[in-house]
Amino acid sequence: MNIPILSIVTFLPIGGAILFIFISREKRALLFSMAFIISLVNFLISLLLYFNFNSQTSSPQFVEKTTWIGYGIEYHVGIDGISLFLVLLTTFLMPVAILSSWKYIQRREKEYLIFILMLETGIIGVFVSLNLFLFYVFWEAMLIPMYFIIGIWGGQRRIYATLKFVLFTMLGSLLMLVAIFILYSIYFKATGTYSLNIFDYYKIILNPRIQIWLFLAFAIAFAIKVPLIPFHTWLPDAHVEAPTAGSVLLAAVLLKMGAYGFLRFALPLFPDATQRLLPFLAVLSLIGILYGGLMALIQKNVKSLVAYSSVSHMGLIMLSVFALNTISVEGAIYQMLNHGLSTGALFLCVGILYERSHTHVIKDYGGVSRQMPIFSAFFLVFILSSLGLPGLNGFVGEILCLFGIFKSNTVFAILAASTVILSAVYLLWMFQRVMQGPITNEKINSFKDLNKREICYFVPIIILVFWMGIYPGPFLRKMDVSVNHLLKQIQRKEKFFTNEHIDKTFFLDTAINPNTWKEKHQDNKEVNSQ
Repeated sequence: MNIPILSIVTFLPIGGAILFIFISREKRALLFSMAFIISLVNFLISLLLYFNFNSQTSSPQFVEKTTWIGYGIEYHVGIDGISLFLVLLTTFLMPVAILSSWKYIQRREKEYLIFILMLETGIIGVFVSLNLFLFYVFWEAMLIPMYFIIGIWGGQRRIYATLKFVLFTMLGSLLMLVAIFILYSIYFKATGTYSLNIFDYYKIILNPRIQIWLFLAFAIAFAIKVPLIPFHTWLPDAHVEAPTAGSVLLAAVLLKMGAYGFLRFALPLFPDATQRLLPFLAVLSLIGILYGGLMALIQKNVKSLVAYSSVSHMGLIMLSVFALNTISVEGAIYQMLNHGLSTGALFLCVGILYERSHTHVIKDYGGVSRQMPIFSAFFLVFILSSLGLPGLNGFVGEILCLFGIFKSNTVFAILAASTVILSAVYLLWMFQRVMQGPITNEKINSFKDLNKREICYFVPIIILVFWMGIYPGPFLRKMDVSVNHLLKQIQRKEKFFTNEHIDKTFFLDTAINPNTWKEKHQDNKEVNSQ
């Protein structure tokens, strides 16, 4: 395709946001209608990526590359089977987020919609960037709209939650920026050319000692975003205080940026460090599974409960990523999509309850299904999806993750399977207390069931929940070649150190192109023999 489709999908939302400057804030209906249409059109355009994607190649597709600033800083975008569905998940959920905000947001609607559309551009930019500088720009740019979305339209403790979210993320971003500068310098010393192209960096072999430090710099940035234990403390606060759409996008998409960062950058760039730190990372992921599930059990706030469930589910995803086999990595990517749909839908359900009662406290509910039977049916399906009921999307993702982890470590797989039990306990218990039993609060008698707008944004999600649970093939086939290429690339770079018995003391420059290294190493042997 000659059409710059990735640029269109990336920048159409922010282009639409610019138009809002010329519209009066009093025209509330027009603002929301325009935002919805822009996001819906962007989703429809993004579907071209799926239908024109070649699942037989691991090379990036829809590539656009042009010089930007110079010195290796380029506008370079493209997608493969790993990033394809994360882009589609983002464009799919944006119209849903805007529809869910129609009644929830009652002030400064114009500014809110501008920030939502800016956020979409920032998120998509992260998933399509193939230049490290461009990736960093989008990674940081995403913070700005989310900062305002939580800080202005959030709950009572929104300022505290926003500052905590930004400070945590910026700390990780600063470490990642330092690592990018070091990689930039290393590549220039090894090749004599400037580059920030991720594929150029894949070709260099780094000294194992320097790998450890660079891997940690990237890993901390990504671990904060996931979030892995002990970098998780910002998440429950941000979720509880964020408006409904903010919580949906935070859980469904923003957390996936951390997992994507590990797959795209940390693992293939630093395979030796990955292998050395793998047991530590796996233990942190396992702790996250257990900790998140146990914390969800004791929550009195329904939104906090769903937030801690995200910590548990993301722990399973990361443990599956670190298992480093085809089943586990494909399962992790598939579960990212499942988690985005199921947990995003749960936050939508919590938002609907809050619109009617203005409380998140579980004990303030009871017997809601008597007044809202349609809502109760949707809510139950999303809960069953999240806990992994066979026939729904969560089951396929969890099974693939657990099978993949089992291939790598049987004990970890057995312990990770506890997420199924814990999820069933805290989600079904929450549903029973909120939706079942006698009506305990007089306000509930005035609750109205789902309206047409709410049904409209639930129906597409529930269709995907069943589709992905019954027929996952179209999703898995698109990512298969890219995942296998990623794993082969990691294994090839590992063998360069382990199987060829390289004298690691030779790496005085800390890094060098493998072909150049072989020539220099041969010359070094000849000099020594003479």
